[in-house]
Amino acid sequence: MVYKKHHCYQTDEQHGHRSGLGSPMALPGGLLTRGEEPVPLKSISVTLSIREFVAGVSATLNYENEEEVPLETFFVFPMDEDSAVYSFEAEIDGKKIKAELKDKRKAHSIYESALSNRRQAFLLEEDRYSRDVFCCNVGNLHPGSKVALTLKYVQELPLEADGTLRYVLPAVLNPRYCRPGSSEDSCLNMKTPVVPLEELPYTFSMIATISSQHGIERIQSNCPFSPMEYLGDDKTSAQVSLTEGHKFDRDVELLIYYREKHTPSVAVEMGQAKDNPVDGLMKDPSVMVCFYPNIPEVESPVICGEFVFLMDRSGSMHCPISKQDKSQLRIEAAKETLILLLKSLPIGCYFNVYGFGTSYEAFFPNSVKYTQQTMEEALRRVQLMRADLGGTEILTPLQIIYGEPSIPGHPLQLFIFTDGEVTDTFSVINEVRRNRTKHRCFSFGIGEGASTSLIKGIARVAGGTSEFITGKARMQSKALSALKRALQPAVEDISVSWDLPRGLSAKMLSPEQTVLYRGQRLIIYALLSGTMPPADTTGEVCLKYMLQGKSFENRVTFSLQPKPDDNFTIHRLAAKSFLQTKDMGFRDTPAKDKKDVLKVSIDCGVISSQTAFIAVNKSLNKPVQGPLARRDVPRPILLGAASMIPRFYGGGLDRSPAPDHTLRKKCMSLKEASPEIERAHSSTNRMNLETHPTVFGDNHLVQLISLQNADGSWYPDENLAGILGRSLEDLLAAIPVKDANSSSWATVLAMVWLHSNAKQMKCEWELLEKKARTWIRIHAASIMQELVKAAIAFTKSSVDPAIFAL
Repeated sequence: MVYKKHHCYQTDEQHGHRSGLGSPMALPGGLLTRGEEPVPLKSISVTLSIREFVAGVSATLNYENEEEVPLETFFVFPMDEDSAVYSFEAEIDGKKIKAELKDKRKAHSIYESALSNRRQAFLLEEDRYSRDVFCCNVGNLHPGSKVALTLKYVQELPLEADGTLRYVLPAVLNPRYCRPGSSEDSCLNMKTPVVPLEELPYTFSMIATISSQHGIERIQSNCPFSPMEYLGDDKTSAQVSLTEGHKFDRDVELLIYYREKHTPSVAVEMGQAKDNPVDGLMKDPSVMVCFYPNIPEVESPVICGEFVFLMDRSGSMHCPISKQDKSQLRIEAAKETLILLLKSLPIGCYFNVYGFGTSYEAFFPNSVKYTQQTMEEALRRVQLMRADLGGTEILTPLQIIYGEPSIPGHPLQLFIFTDGEVTDTFSVINEVRRNRTKHRCFSFGIGEGASTSLIKGIARVAGGTSEFITGKARMQSKALSALKRALQPAVEDISVSWDLPRGLSAKMLSPEQTVLYRGQRLIIYALLSGTMPPADTTGEVCLKYMLQGKSFENRVTFSLQPKPDDNFTIHRLAAKSFLQTKDMGFRDTPAKDKKDVLKVSIDCGVISSQTAFIAVNKSLNKPVQGPLARRDVPRPILLGAASMIPRFYGGGLDRSPAPDHTLRKKCMSLKEASPEIERAHSSTNRMNLETHPTVFGDNHLVQLISLQNADGSWYPDENLAGILGRSLEDLLAAIPVKDANSSSWATVLAMVWLHSNAKQMKCEWELLEKKARTWIRIHAASIMQELVKAAIAFTKSSVDPAIFAL
């Protein structure tokens, strides 16, 4: 762990040293010792309570020492990085021991002292290198003992684009790539054995209660749950439970649909002033404000920007996105996504594509202007992309990208796609944070177990958004939604003001908001200090911003009567918001911020990189007797195939041949890229779908999109005719207007096909169709109506011609 003292303990076989923590690969990978022998984990039970958009979670892991010797053990588990962990306790043989939150150094010292004196002790802390991995030590568990370890946390739930709330209980903790010579003391470095799912020795149960004044319409999950049961006639609360027999082999996801649209709200929570005379964040009432800004959809007068796509090509990207049948390989979904993004970029912008693993490659030495030629060159290279670059080394390519000179008038927009299997997430987040003034970062976590600390952290510090692609979710649609945000005109001069009674003021705890996106929710935390007014008094909070020279504001009036909450949910969420801004990891948090982080963490009882929960069982009449044994619990094979069991290099993960650890960059000319590309380029100036038939398969949508030109038009050729199910001769003979530009006819045919055959995926192609409309408006506006009617007849489509009105 972070601090290691090497006490010698006699095991069953020899004297040994307690060394650094290791890792199971999933939450129920369980209670591990500093050896590799199994320890029976009997069951895991989770109680989830969701009120509006806040989740409260209590998770209990039940173990039993059925051996004749005492154990020193620990377990490692994933946690969403937005979780505010505020309670940890152990129940041993019917006695509860509540842990205290202390400075991490002091907590380690207490734990080491307890073990030296053969006392039972318990330690819970964040991993040194990532906010989404936790480690728990259990020392001196005597023979025959049963222990139940319970931790509690609260968390804001993210809002999906369609208004759905998403709760995820992290389960999968994949091996993470470790740069040689770094992160060696991370708890993720132990290489535990793997077993088939049917051999896992523990059970898992979960019960969830959801309540909302908006009413509950339905609840969906990627795991089998019992039918939703309403708890009242008004349908404002409901309950579901995980069906019996579930193995914790994937992240458990719940999608919650409320009956009414989300509306702005303000909640005021009572502080601890009466019980806690000491000054601190918990003393005064806290406020949580939730805005849903109605930012209008407007056209940007000038589309510009430098768009850089950083794509994970590590060996683990060859895995399926999920365990579900026919789930697309991560690398194939990534390639399709890149095609859509490249086709959707605006004319006149600049772009580049990087692939990274242990080494990294760039499509171009520097970002290039978006033209027909550069787009085609990039598209051909996308087709040749493989998950063949070794481990997940993202830091160096980021430094290279940030080191490139800026393009005047074209702000950098960075899109990062990765399965997030990185050990030292704080180093990556801090690198992005240091460069936050020169770019925005949009991040995408691919597959089960992507690091929430990495994906959310880099987007948060650089004013972007984050998305996770699991189960049946499509990377393509989420990436295009992010591109739409990146192309939105900037919202400026964002401010929050308060109108409160005399003698009362609001102190903001949330960081200053510098970015707002259309459709985004905004949550703000503050403390109310001063004299609280009578119960019927109200206050007002106002969000103001500017968009293209126009001023907008959202006002919410709220009651100033604070409500009690035994868990102090709002205070702890506010503390978490503050800590995410100031806490940059155990090593890298600036000295000037460490003091504030430590104070807020301990005052509010919310764990941070600088603190740890510690408990010692002082009620035992005599010290634990006998030599300590060490045990291990194997992890499940999450990918369902023994062939995908990872190999480790330098503590990292790879599923391909051992890489050369010397980081290298490849910026190939078209001729250097491969003879295959060169032949394709010399034979025709258009991409031939037959050159790489395995890339697109039978996916006619991707085939059609790949044929679009950079300016938004299509050429009439054999490939387009084949997608339409007609011959090229028939296609050309059907041009309805004499001497009409054949590209205008082909472009309208492609647009009709999109609306007829891919309507359900409109979010993935509406940007490139918008380019097509713009091209038609310039080149064929006068005959558009005739072209559309003829195209509908030619393709035998039932599309309403009105949707093509320019």
